[in-house]
Amino acid sequence: MKLEGVGLTKYFPATGGFTLGRAHGWVKALDGVSVQVAEGETLGIVGESGSGKTTLAKLFLLLERPTAGSLSFDGKETRAFDRHDLRRYRRSVQAVFQDPYSSLNPRMRVEHIVAEPLPRGNGVSRAVMAERVREVLQLVGLRRDSGALYPHEFSGGQRQRIAIARALVTYPKFLILDEPVSALDVSIRAQILNLLKRLQEELALAYVIISHDLAAARYLATRLAVMYAGKLVEVGACDAVYAEPLHPYTEALLSAALPLHPSARRPRIVLAGEVPSPVNPPAGCRFHPRCPRALPQCSRQEPEWKEVSPGRFTACHLY
Repeated sequence: MKLEGVGLTKYFPATGGFTLGRAHGWVKALDGVSVQVAEGETLGIVGESGSGKTTLAKLFLLLERPTAGSLSFDGKETRAFDRHDLRRYRRSVQAVFQDPYSSLNPRMRVEHIVAEPLPRGNGVSRAVMAERVREVLQLVGLRRDSGALYPHEFSGGQRQRIAIARALVTYPKFLILDEPVSALDVSIRAQILNLLKRLQEELALAYVIISHDLAAARYLATRLAVMYAGKLVEVGACDAVYAEPLHPYTEALLSAALPLHPSARRPRIVLAGEVPSPVNPPAGCRFHPRCPRALPQCSRQEPEWKEVSPGRFTACHLY
């Protein structure tokens, strides 16, 4: 079973000013991104704010439809889904969101929050559903009887465990983790990351982790995809990308990350300028105005996506 996006593109109408809601251009949030994740592996998607990471997550969750490109699940395009396919997809692909404070309804008991994704009216008794809720609460390290409580009675880390339990209740194969630890205290982050790693090993889950926290992505990911201004700039095995980044943007991004050991610290690469506007991105390579190694053709010609070595892909004129 595989989740695969090919040429995924998402443009939003740009509105504002005195146009009374009329569009005056397009926000090019995502442009021609191709990624895939198979059962049991973890794809880390990293990049600065505005790189398109969250838009990609929304496409995976069918919260947005792509402007172009295709998303396939188990070999079938989502555009061709019937009701049965859609229900199967919803059960198989679940999400854990960034903020455990806003993603849980404060007026609902935890048992009802966790049971929300379970299908209704399919002959499954309330007793069976209640037992499944107790199972997943225990699985994420909470008491089996904690379902009678409300979200405000839990700490931030415990609330994120509730969110993870809700994602697991349908026996999914894929979890989309959108910044799963960035809203938590540093002392709690390691606990949640360890929990996610254990759950993946026990349940053979596949993860897509969306993060600007490179340490969190490295801890979970088997493959890393680096995004910049709506484009994919590099993909490869996580350890290989960290050891020898191909794209100048990846190199700069990793130089800003705290290493696992002080001796592994990289020379800091400070980029000039800002991430370009998604309404009017630069011609050629979108990174060229900030790239310390830009070539003359970088401002004129968009680089091809190529395999530089087995399993290592990049879009850069240096290769």
